[in-house]
Amino acid sequence: MINLSPLSLRFSFFTLFLFTALLFSGCAGREVRCPTPEDNPQHHYVRGMELVEKGEIGSALEKFERSVYCSDDYAPGIAGRSLGIALKAKEDFGSDFKHSAVYKAYDGLYQARKRVENDEEEFALHLATMRVYSELKPKDWFDKVTKAYKKVGKLEVNEEKLLYYNGVEAADFFMGMAYISARDFSGARDMFARVLDAKRVSRWNEIADEQWKLADRAIRAMGGRMVADVGKEIALRESVARGAMAALLVEELRIERLFAGAIPVKSELEALKPVAIPGDIAANPFKDEILTTLKWKVRGLESSYDNGSETSLFRPDDPVSRRDFALILEDVLVKLTGREEIAASFFGHRSSPYPDVAVTSAWYNAVMNVTTRGLMETELSGEFRPDDPVSGVEALLAVRVLRQKMTAR
Repeated sequence: MINLSPLSLRFSFFTLFLFTALLFSGCAGREVRCPTPEDNPQHHYVRGMELVEKGEIGSALEKFERSVYCSDDYAPGIAGRSLGIALKAKEDFGSDFKHSAVYKAYDGLYQARKRVENDEEEFALHLATMRVYSELKPKDWFDKVTKAYKKVGKLEVNEEKLLYYNGVEAADFFMGMAYISARDFSGARDMFARVLDAKRVSRWNEIADEQWKLADRAIRAMGGRMVADVGKEIALRESVARGAMAALLVEELRIERLFAGAIPVKSELEALKPVAIPGDIAANPFKDEILTTLKWKVRGLESSYDNGSETSLFRPDDPVSRRDFALILEDVLVKLTGREEIAASFFGHRSSPYPDVAVTSAWYNAVMNVTTRGLMETELSGEFRPDDPVSGVEALLAVRVLRQKMTAR
């Protein structure tokens, strides 16, 4: 039996009390920021990436911030936040905000790089790097995207541990998108083909297929030649504005030169001037091209008098509908060939081959002309979709076919 003096007992109790106090004070100082199992950095990162793909950038940034709050060492969360900041910087903010946001985006990638713990986290970092530089486009952006893409190929990734991207073919997809941004449609098509060949079922398969078709049609529309910058820009658009359409006709079809050769009489050339210069094209980058189409009175690209402003307007930012594009192409055909009868060659039909274009429609003859000459296509259902906007690739393909037909004359 051990006998302890009162002094020894007091010392023992004091020691136990001090140890316990230190233990609890240490626990109290260690803040548990995200205590529940579902409130973790990985969950918030994945949710943030999903919101990015939906275009909900503000909500995505909130998720990335929560991911970093839960763990300020979680590299994918930090990299995801950089992507969100880069996307936000593209919106219409003041130059000071943009400068600060761009710096934060790049710095976030640097901070994430220092905290990567495995190949799966490094994969997420490189994908974020590719996407940030593709969005912000500094001077050497494509080189940096390519460098990050090549680094991905050196990783030994366990695809089951990729929390958001799910498969390594995601790198091919976003490299393809970088090629699209660089207007290298051939390189883009090859990358999207890799995605389609990688897996039978993939979250990237469907959108890669859509982008492959876009790149392929753009390549066919360009016909293996270099088109002007306006053509490359138009190729990616789901709709073509009236001002851009005027530029396409002038730069790609050279209507000024072609029409002048088709209408050689000087008196007729003098008469081909717009009655009034539209009041809404002064600041438009395609002002000269618009005036050229107005001079030659291209049907479908006319200006009109606006009672509200009491002036003639061209409405350069309005999209060109498929029916208006049919009228434009028909009018170009008439002017280039000098055959006025083309504009009435299908009058008198009792029924229309297209369920959404009546024979009594003002654009029926034009639709028949462009479809029978292979300038425009219909849906498999037979619908022409006259009210839908004409896409950029569709416009380029039509101009290419028309140019070929005129060269063969």
